Amino acid sequence: MLGRVINIFKIPDLRNKILFTVALLCIYRIGFHISVPGFDQEKIAQLAGSRSADSAVGRIAEYLQMFSGGTLSRSSLFGLGIMPYISASIILMLLGEVLPALHKLRQEGQTGYKKIQEYTRYLTVPLCIIQSMMIMKMFGGLTYAGMERRAVFMGVVGMTAGTVFLMWLGEQIDEYGIGNGISLLIMAGIVARLPWAIKTVWDNADFHVGAAAGKYGPGTILFLLVAFVSVVAGAILITQGQRRIPIQQAKQMRGRRMYGGQRHYLPLRVNHGGVMPIIFASSLMMFPPIVIQQLEHINSLRGSAFLANLQAAFRSRAFTYNVLYVVMIFVFAYFWTTVQFQPKDMAKRLRDSGSFIPGLRPGHRTAEYLETVMIRITYFGAAFLAFIAVVPSLIVQLMGVEWRIATFLGGTGLLIVVSVSLDLVQRIEANLIMRHYEGFTDTGRIKGAYR
Repeated sequence: MLGRVINIFKIPDLRNKILFTVALLCIYRIGFHISVPGFDQEKIAQLAGSRSADSAVGRIAEYLQMFSGGTLSRSSLFGLGIMPYISASIILMLLGEVLPALHKLRQEGQTGYKKIQEYTRYLTVPLCIIQSMMIMKMFGGLTYAGMERRAVFMGVVGMTAGTVFLMWLGEQIDEYGIGNGISLLIMAGIVARLPWAIKTVWDNADFHVGAAAGKYGPGTILFLLVAFVSVVAGAILITQGQRRIPIQQAKQMRGRRMYGGQRHYLPLRVNHGGVMPIIFASSLMMFPPIVIQQLEHINSLRGSAFLANLQAAFRSRAFTYNVLYVVMIFVFAYFWTTVQFQPKDMAKRLRDSGSFIPGLRPGHRTAEYLETVMIRITYFGAAFLAFIAVVPSLIVQLMGVEWRIATFLGGTGLLIVVSVSLDLVQRIEANLIMRHYEGFTDTGRIKGAYR
């Protein structure tokens, strides 16, 4: 295995791509230590330390920190991370199913893709301004004396410029590096929190039987290790899982020769929506606590027992919250699959290429079959996503582990790290095999990497 890793650095082109990617990721992490001028960082750190992780604001803060890779204990130029760009991409993707002009652009190939990317960049800027203004409001009153307006202005401009710079970094990785630039930036932000989690577990470790409250005994540490390995293995399995539909190419007689007749497969991913159903469900489940918190400011509802029970039901570790969370994941898993997977278009392309599924008529019958198969396998993919999403809450409830440590045992962050890491390894392996070097496995390719 070590020799195969050394082969990576024997190829000048691949070595330069990897070093270039690592250099840009280092720049990305350095930027988080550049603070927005005008804000008192000590007061911001005190506010972040006193904020409850179970409150609505605390939940939003944890969500932003997960994807930005930074921390709201300081006002950083890269505090927004790359999420405004991701949000703009999702918005345009959904609008492409509604607006005919965007749908037409998506069908124009590379030219249309570049135009949609341009629109995505334009939409990212107003989203950055809106989100940075929300963060500035969260930091209201934490500026130095006499610098309130200037600090807010510099914060909005600085965070917007920081996200645009990260967007540029991602595009440079796409063009001159290796891997998907935006995905690597998100993964780097998530992985950057891993050393803190390991240090926290080590500092609170108690290797004696019957550890004190708040300490992690040997049983808890062993459970955390086994759970981490098991969940990562399951995430890899569900990410690479496919349902392969046999495809037969029709035979054609041209002159005196027979062409076609090959048999191949159409791979349908079990988890076709990737991590998007969890992201949508998490975002939607943030709104009820915020609405309830705003209703408490109404005089006629202040101190209401109904609102108190409702607020308790929507805490992140409550049973009602997690049940609704699971339901939302299933709903968005099917919704995202419906948006991304078009069985009619796929059946039409198979028919036009002279291919068919054995035993099924091309056209409408093939589309119905593909849709039925996708509905069935999406159920299992959504069930696994739901399990991954609620694992952190179960760990916190049963083992008493801190929430930010439990998030590495499941949830959105773990799925992103696994999927991006697999994609990166597959790209490196493809470069090795293309230059007649051995891949990472004896079979020559990673199982599930059909490219």
